[in-house]
Amino acid sequence: MDAASAYPLKPWLGQYGSQINPQPPAPAYASVAALAASAAQRFAAQTAFTTVMPNGMYGSLSYARLDALSDHFARYLRQVLKLQAGDRVAIQMPNCLSYPVVLLGTMKAGCVAVNTNPLYTAHEMRHQFADSGAKVVVVVDMFADKLEAALAGTGVQHVVITRVPEFFPGVIGGIVHAVMKYWNRLVPAHGLTSAVSLPDAIAAGEAGGGSPRDWWGPLQHSDLALLQYTGGTTGVAKGAMLTHGNLLWNLVQMRAMVASHIEEGREVVLTALPLYHIFAFTVNFLLMLDAGARNILVPSPRPVQNLQRAFENYPITWITGVNTLYNALLNEEWFAAYPPKHLKAAGGGGAAMHHAVVERFEQVTGAPLVEGYGLTESSPVVCFQTLVGNRTRDSIGVPAPLTDIKLVDDAGLEVAVGQPGELCLRGPQVMQGYWQRPEATAEVLKEGWLHTGDVAVMDEAGTFRIVDRKKDMILVSGFNVYPNEIEDALSRHDKVMEAAVIGVPDRKTGEAVLACVVKRDDSLTEAELIAHCRELLTAYKLPARVEFRAELPKTPIGKILRKDLRAEVLASQKNKS
Repeated sequence: MDAASAYPLKPWLGQYGSQINPQPPAPAYASVAALAASAAQRFAAQTAFTTVMPNGMYGSLSYARLDALSDHFARYLRQVLKLQAGDRVAIQMPNCLSYPVVLLGTMKAGCVAVNTNPLYTAHEMRHQFADSGAKVVVVVDMFADKLEAALAGTGVQHVVITRVPEFFPGVIGGIVHAVMKYWNRLVPAHGLTSAVSLPDAIAAGEAGGGSPRDWWGPLQHSDLALLQYTGGTTGVAKGAMLTHGNLLWNLVQMRAMVASHIEEGREVVLTALPLYHIFAFTVNFLLMLDAGARNILVPSPRPVQNLQRAFENYPITWITGVNTLYNALLNEEWFAAYPPKHLKAAGGGGAAMHHAVVERFEQVTGAPLVEGYGLTESSPVVCFQTLVGNRTRDSIGVPAPLTDIKLVDDAGLEVAVGQPGELCLRGPQVMQGYWQRPEATAEVLKEGWLHTGDVAVMDEAGTFRIVDRKKDMILVSGFNVYPNEIEDALSRHDKVMEAAVIGVPDRKTGEAVLACVVKRDDSLTEAELIAHCRELLTAYKLPARVEFRAELPKTPIGKILRKDLRAEVLASQKNKS
C-alpha cells in the first residue's frame, strides 16, 4: 500500500517510517527557563557555549557556569531594576557568550525577551523598542552609539552594555577587546553615561539575593516568552508573540525529525547564523541546549574565513546556514581541501537552497544537507526533509509531527494534489498573534489556521515544494526584506515622487533589492538616494540598484503593481542576456 492510500489526509506520514514518531510526547518542561535548569543539572560540567574569534582566540561557559550567571542576571532584573513578570527586555548583540546569559536570565526572571538585530539603524531600533514597550536594553558596545540616538520616544529605562569577548579568560578577553577597539576601531565612543556594564549587573544580581525559581516556577506554556519582530504579510514590523509552549513544542517536533542524528551530550554545533534570528534561536540555541550540545558561536560569518578556526579547532557535528553561506564555504580552498570530518548533517533554511550547492556540499563533506521551511510566526519550523530513507531534493520536505498543512485557492478551498495553493498550517508551534495588532493578527490567523502567503505544491507522497510567494517579501541572504519599509525610506527624500521596490535574482545573495523611482527633482542621483537610505536602513535592506523611471505600473485606483513591475524587469534582463 502506498503512502497516499495509507494516509489519504496526511500522505506525508508514510515518509516517517520507524525513525520519526508521528505523535511525540508533550514537552517535559513548562517553560524555557525550566529547560535551561534541567540542562544545567544533566550536563553541568560540559561546555555549553564557546565563542571563537577569527584568529582562534576563544572563551567558553560550562552548563553550570551559564546557569549561575543567568540566575544572577535574573536577580538583577527583578531585585535591582524591580522589573515585573511580563516586562520586556530587548537583547541586541551578535553571537557571543553574553547572549545565552542574558536570554536565559530574562526568561528566568519571568520577563519577555525581544530579539533585536544589532545592525539596525537608530530609526529601526526606536520603532522596535517603542512598539514592544521594552524597559531594558542589553546592547553590545560596538553599537552603543546608535542606541544613544534611538532611545528618545521609547519606554527604555535602563541600558546594560556588554562586549563580544565577555566572559573570556582575563588576558585573552583583554587582548581581543583591545584589538577590536584600538586596532579595528569597532568600538565607538558613546554618551550613555548611566549605562551599566554586564559584569557589574551580574555582580549586583549576585549580591541581590532571591531565588529565580520563584519567578520562573509559575510559568506555563501559555505565558509569553519572546517577541520576535517580522514584517509578516504587510511589511510593517510587528512582534510575533511566541509563548513558552510554542517554542517548546517546536523543539519536540524538531527532536522527532532529527532523533536519528542527535546524541545527548555529544553534539558540537557551529552557529554562524545570528542567534537573534528565529532559525538559529530555536534550532541552534534551544534545541542544542536541550540536547547538551557544545555550541560554537561565531560573532560574524563575514568574511567566510572567519569560520576557518572554528572548523579546524572543533569536531563540528552539525551546522545550519543559508544557501549563500554554504556556497561561500565551498568556494574556500581550506574548506574544500579539509572538510569537517565529524559532520553528521547540515540544515538549510531562510531561503531556497540551490540544487548545485546542496549536491556539491554533500560531495565535499559526505554529510546530508537537508532543507526546511519555516517562518517567524511558527517558531519557526514547519517542514523539513527527512534524514532517514529517501528524501526529495529541491523541496521543503514533509511537515513536522503534529503539524497540519492545507493548500488553498483564492476562495479558501483546498486544491487538488499537484496544484498550487497558499500554504496554511496549524500546530502547537503557531504564534498567538501579533503584539498589540489584532487586525493584523486576524488577517493571518483564520479559524485556527495560519495563512503564510507562500504558494506551495504537494505531491502524492506528501512532499511540499514552495513555488512562489504571494507576499512581496524579498529574501536577501536569508533575511526578510519588506518593500513597504524601503519604499517608506525612499519616499522620505524630498526629491522622490514615488517608488516601488522589488526583488531580483542575485548570484551572491539569492535576491537583491531593486528600487524603481520616479523623480520629483531631476537632479536626484542614485548615489544620493542610496546614501539617504543608509541613514534609515540596515545594510542588507539597502537597494543594490536604483532605476529611475517616468512612471510606475498601477491599478485603476492608483495602487502600484509590483508584480507587473517585477515581470517587466525580469523580461528585460532576459532579453539582454
